[in-house]
Amino acid sequence: MMKIKKGRGYVYAIQYHIVWCVKYRKNIISGALEDRLKEILLEQSHTHEFTIVEMETDGDHLHMLIECSPQHYIPNIMKALKGNSARYLFKEFPELKKQLWGGHLWNPSYFICTVSDRTEEQITTYIQEQQVKPRKRGRPKDR
Repeated sequence: MMKIKKGRGYVYAIQYHIVWCVKYRKNIISGALEDRLKEILLEQSHTHEFTIVEMETDGDHLHMLIECSPQHYIPNIMKALKGNSARYLFKEFPELKKQLWGGHLWNPSYFICTVSDRTEEQITTYIQEQQVKPRKRGRPKDR
């Protein structure tokens, strides 16, 4: 359930569903890399003072449900999450550079939508099911 929070002179409940993809839709998010990616993203959420409510990956993309305050600027959150995670992962998993030439881990775009108390449960369930759902037929295979 979405929590109502208070700031100085305001009351709020803000959640976003965020999705972004690996560059070239490479299917690389698994195992130790996936574990470390989740750790990095949680560290970034603490550093930038927002909450990751739910997070899951599906090989070539990542879904998150976050809570933040009205002072948070989404492009700054995305820059911190994508930029810092890419930097740390390239440093800790140097073999990534062979798969992802050009020094880019993430596709530059992302999807974001607001979440209401009426849709929160649906989105949470959808994110949790990312790794257990069957792959869609006709989707391009990893090259």
